[in-house]
Amino acid sequence: MLERVQHTFTRMVPGMKQLPYHTRLAQLGLWTLEERQHRADLLEVFSMYKGLSLTSFCRYFRLSHVNNTRGHSATVLKNHCSLDLRRFFFSERVIDLWNSLPQHVIDPAGINAFKNGLFLVSIL
Repeated sequence: MLERVQHTFTRMVPGMKQLPYHTRLAQLGLWTLEERQHRADLLEVFSMYKGLSLTSFCRYFRLSHVNNTRGHSATVLKNHCSLDLRRFFFSERVIDLWNSLPQHVIDPAGINAFKNGLFLVSIL
């Protein structure tokens, strides 16, 4: 429903009514609701991982100790979910996004450098 509000708003901008929704978003520099949610989730996981959040990283995630050439050094193990409800919890929905990030995005100590890395990677 919130995405529908943004969809309607972008049509009200002069000269953009006839353009497709994703073109309007790109020209206005906006993201979809899903992209904003993914970005916020990744920022929270990064804050927890670096100790910048009051919530402990170990409370929700377990790091993988498998050393392989793919991924980054902070790969998180994915738990088996038999219930659909659990798949939408924060601690489950963010694991695939987090594990798909490259090492150079995870490495910075500061949140602003991480945000810039997310913007450049644009996997959201």
